[in-house]
Amino acid sequence: MKVALVGIGKIARDQHVPALAASGDWELAATVSRSGTVDGIAAFTDFATMMAERPDIPMVSLCLPPQPRFAYAEAALRAGRHVMLEKPPGQTLAEVHALETLARTMGVTLYTTWHSRMAEAVAAAKAWLADTVVRRAHITWREDVRKWHPGQDWVFEPGGMGVFDPGINALSILTEILPAPVHVTAAVLEFPENRDTPIAAQIGFSGGVSADFDWRQEGPQTWDMEFETDKGPMALRMGGNRLELGGKPAGGVNSIMGEYPALYARMADLVRNGQSEVDLSPMVHVADALTLGKRVTVAAFNF
Repeated sequence: MKVALVGIGKIARDQHVPALAASGDWELAATVSRSGTVDGIAAFTDFATMMAERPDIPMVSLCLPPQPRFAYAEAALRAGRHVMLEKPPGQTLAEVHALETLARTMGVTLYTTWHSRMAEAVAAAKAWLADTVVRRAHITWREDVRKWHPGQDWVFEPGGMGVFDPGINALSILTEILPAPVHVTAAVLEFPENRDTPIAAQIGFSGGVSADFDWRQEGPQTWDMEFETDKGPMALRMGGNRLELGGKPAGGVNSIMGEYPALYARMADLVRNGQSEVDLSPMVHVADALTLGKRVTVAAFNF
C-alpha cells in the first residue's frame, strides 16, 4: 500500500523513513514538505497538489507539528484517505474527537499513534502488573530539548505542549500498563519567562503516582518509570525498552528503533480490517495538568 509522508523533519527522517523502507506493508510514494525531501521519492511542497495529483495513494502519515495538523488530517479524511497521526495527535482533544467522527462518517481509518507503547518491554511490564496492587509509582522523564527539537520554536508556542511533547510518551506507557486508571490531582508547571508552554512539570496523580518532566537535562537522558507493588519493585527504563524486576534486568533492548515499524504494522492491520484506533487517554492527563497546574516562571530559554 502506498503512503504519503507529510512533514519531513527530524522525526520523519530518524524514524518514519527507515520504518517505511523496511516495511512489507507500505511503500513511501510521496512526501510533502516546504523544504525536506527523501531521495528517490516524489516530493511536493503543497498538500492539496499532492492530493490532487496522487489519487493512487490511500494513506497519509502526518508528522508535522500539532498546530497545523488538523487541517491536513481533515482534508485527507474528506478525500477518503486513511490517516496516521504522529503523537501528540492534535493540539486539542476536541480536534481529535472531530477527526474521529469524520473518519467514521467517511468509512476510513484514523490511527492516533503512541510510539512508546511499542517499546520492547512495555507488553511484558503490562502483563507483570496485571495481577498486582501498585502502591506507588514515579516517572522521571528528563531530556535535552536542544538535542531532540533543535531550533524548533513551535514546541514552545501555543499548542506545542512544551515538555509534555516528550512527557506524553511516558503517559502513553502509564495508561497502557497500569491495571487501574489514575487521574491528575495537582501539578506545578515551569514556564520560561519568554515562552508560552512549560519547560518542566511535576505532576501528582491519584493512586500514589507522580511524574517529573524536564526538558533542560544535558548529558545522558533519563526515561525511567519505577513501580512499588505487592509483588516487589518493577521498573521500565530506556523509554520502556528495558525491564527490571526486583532491581535486576529482566529483558528488553537498548534501542527505540523497533517502535515505528510496529506502528506501521498496526496501521496496516487497521486498514485491512476497516477499523480505527483513537486513544486520547495520555492527552487527557496533559490537558488536566494544564488545567490544574500552578504556573511558576523560570529563566528565559533560547536555542
